[in-house]
Amino acid sequence: MARELQGKVAAVTGAASGIGLACTEAMLAAGARVVLVDRDAAALAAVCRKHGNAAIPLELDLLDAKACAALLPRILEQTGQLDIFHANAGSYVGGDLVDADTAAIDRMLNLNVNVVMKNVHDVLPHMIERRTGDIIVTSSLAAHYPTPWEPVYAASKWAIHCFVQTARRQVFKHGLRVGSISPGPVISALLAD
Repeated sequence: MARELQGKVAAVTGAASGIGLACTEAMLAAGARVVLVDRDAAALAAVCRKHGNAAIPLELDLLDAKACAALLPRILEQTGQLDIFHANAGSYVGGDLVDADTAAIDRMLNLNVNVVMKNVHDVLPHMIERRTGDIIVTSSLAAHYPTPWEPVYAASKWAIHCFVQTARRQVFKHGLRVGSISPGPVISALLAD
C-alpha cells in the first residue's frame, strides 16, 4: 500500500477490535500515526505492541462525560495535531423492542449518537483552525432501511446518518470533509456487547 497518509495523525474510537481495528491497521499501513481510543486497556496494549510507535494507545471510556470531553486535549497532548477522526465506537441492542432493557437502550443511544456528536463537536475547532480535516463516522446499512429486527439500533444509525449529512454541509466551507461508512453485519465485539 502506498504511504498516502504519511505525516498525518488519525484517531479512531473503538480501535482495539472489529471495524475500528481494521480501519486503524489500514491507516497505519498507509503511513499515518494513529491514536487508538478504547476502554479495553489489555486489547489496546496488545494492538500497540504489534504496531510499534505509530500506534498510540489512549484508554478512555467515552461514556464517562469528563473522559469524553478530554478526548481531543489528550490526543493533542500526544500528537500535536489531528488530521483524521474516525468516530467508530458503538454498541448494539437488537431484537424486539418490547424485550429490550431500557438501561441498555440509554447506554447504546448515548454511545452511538450523543458521544459521536460530542466528539465531532470537540474536534471541529481544531480542524477549522487548520482548515483541513477528515471526519469519518461508522454508521450501518441499518441507517438506510427500516430493519424490523433491530428498531433501537437502526434508529441510532438513522440519527447518525442525518447528523453526518447535515454536519458535512456546515463544515465543507472550512475545507473539512465529513462522511460515513455503512457496513452490513460484521462479526465483531459489537455483537457480543
